[in-house]
Amino acid sequence: MTRNGNLKRRIRARAAKTGESYTAALQHIRKPEDNPSIGSMRMAVAQTSVFDDPRDISALHSAGAEMRHLMKEAHKAGARLIHFPEGATCFPNKRIMSENGPREIGPSDWTRCQWGVLREEVEATRKLACQLKLWTVFGSVHQLTAPNRPHNSLYVISERGELVTRYDERLLSNTKISYMYSPGKIPVTFAVDGFRFGCSLGMEVHYPEIFIEYERHDVDCVLFSTSGERPSSAFAAEALGHAASNSYWVSFSAHAPQSIVAPAGIAAPDGQWAALCPTNGEAGIAVADIRTDPEHPARPWRRKARADLYAPHHVEGDPRSDSRNLF
Repeated sequence: MTRNGNLKRRIRARAAKTGESYTAALQHIRKPEDNPSIGSMRMAVAQTSVFDDPRDISALHSAGAEMRHLMKEAHKAGARLIHFPEGATCFPNKRIMSENGPREIGPSDWTRCQWGVLREEVEATRKLACQLKLWTVFGSVHQLTAPNRPHNSLYVISERGELVTRYDERLLSNTKISYMYSPGKIPVTFAVDGFRFGCSLGMEVHYPEIFIEYERHDVDCVLFSTSGERPSSAFAAEALGHAASNSYWVSFSAHAPQSIVAPAGIAAPDGQWAALCPTNGEAGIAVADIRTDPEHPARPWRRKARADLYAPHHVEGDPRSDSRNLF
């Protein structure tokens, strides 16, 4: 009892000092070497400035430079992976892109995009990822052959600087599907140091089926990237809910202006924030050690509950017809 009481006091003291949840503090104190089945990996989540004009060459260069600055900060903090928002390279404004705009939103004119400059910035980011040995996941527009609209994508760059996969947003907003992008078709997962990650984008946090699907793919963490300038707490709250209901980690990356209300952060499987970016509206990162514990009972139990666990226990007939149950 004394040993257990001391452990609880240490956990509460760390949680009070760092602002972590009880579970996150426990995972820091209960080191992997104390239990070899527990895996650990340090990751960073970023919030970046909004650059929404793909015609603006200097802005595209600024977006790339800011990303690479944050990558270096994550590397200094010991992160193996950094996760950026939707449209981190540029999040094209629907009114700027509209061929009828800016007053009327219409089909996007993608000839306005400085594709060559965008590719230069992606290439510079890829090279730095290789130099830092840092897995880098960031949002960008992905050009397709005309007349096809581009994808709204997440690029996954490995520690070797290789583009290992790309996730294309599947459940697009009305404006995106009507005027801007081609939808993706499939979920995407990748592995780093034994951890499996899933990718989600845009407004997909509104759809539980996306996150349930990734649970079935046995991911340890979903990287959800979104965008926008208007502060809103809804997306962050839903990210916490998906982490808790699926018993895995969720990284929530959004643009810096939203941080006044909902900063980017990393949600633990208990539905609490393990790390949060600054709330000052400026670009920055937050770092957390995400962990896996195969012996934790929550996830296996929920899989059973979502299967046919309860069917044998159902009462035959309609219990509502039993007069003894009526008031």
